[in-house]
Amino acid sequence: MVGAVLIGILVLVVAGCGCVVWADRGGPAWTRVVATITVRAGEVLPVLLRSWGRKNKNSGDSGD
Repeated sequence: MVGAVLIGILVLVVAGCGCVVWADRGGPAWTRVVATITVRAGEVLPVLLRSWGRKNKNSGDSGD
């Protein structure tokens, strides 16, 4: 089950990157929409992961 989810995520990432390239070369309008979503997700994801990592690091403190 986890493998299928990871493969699905990988397919979405590869398709999104393909749309970025295609839109840059003058593809149809829908590729520009998907490319914009892909680029925005790539900008937001590191910020979310950083903040999530901080929360987990703080909640894992035992206070010894």
